[in-house]
Amino acid sequence: MVSGNAIRGTRVGGRPTGMPEHGEPMPRQYVDYWCVNGHHTRPSFSLRADVPETWECRSCGLPAGTDRESPPEPPTQRPFKTHLAYVMERRSEADGEALLAEALANLRARRGA
Repeated sequence: MVSGNAIRGTRVGGRPTGMPEHGEPMPRQYVDYWCVNGHHTRPSFSLRADVPETWECRSCGLPAGTDRESPPEPPTQRPFKTHLAYVMERRSEADGEALLAEALANLRARRGA
């Protein structure tokens, strides 16, 4: 059942929505960015702000630049590596065999075998 409250969603003492609460807004500038997929993003910045060279595309997440003809290239993705792959980069197979032999000797010594 719907109540007859006409000011639903407002608070007591609330101001009208058109009244600025913190003074006048700063002057804005709009900058156009394009990604490699051709998506267009147009964020606004303060006139006093430093405008970044690249901006994240809102459609695909790739970096976007201000030059429509030559947008920035997407970053290269490194393939996923397992823990074993990182260990194999640091140690050779001979080093691994030596570490395994040492660990087995320590285990046997603790067990008294």
